[in-house]
Amino acid sequence: MTAKAFVLIETSIEKSRDVVAALRTVRGLIEVDTVTGPYDIIAIISGESLNDIGDTVTGKIHHIPGITRTVTCLVI
Repeated sequence: MTAKAFVLIETSIEKSRDVVAALRTVRGLIEVDTVTGPYDIIAIISGESLNDIGDTVTGKIHHIPGITRTVTCLVI
């Protein structure tokens, strides 16, 4: 079963472009868009399992400089 999630991302001021560029190098990332509203970026990621999604978010996305907060919404 393939897992999928939307990751809502807040960034530091004027860091959205840098964060988007870094996100595009993350394996498993399907799409990344800069948006308006309470979040600055929404990324869609997929993996073989929910553990893969968790590993991607905590191991790869959280370490990107300029990210201040994330919310992960798993697709059910």
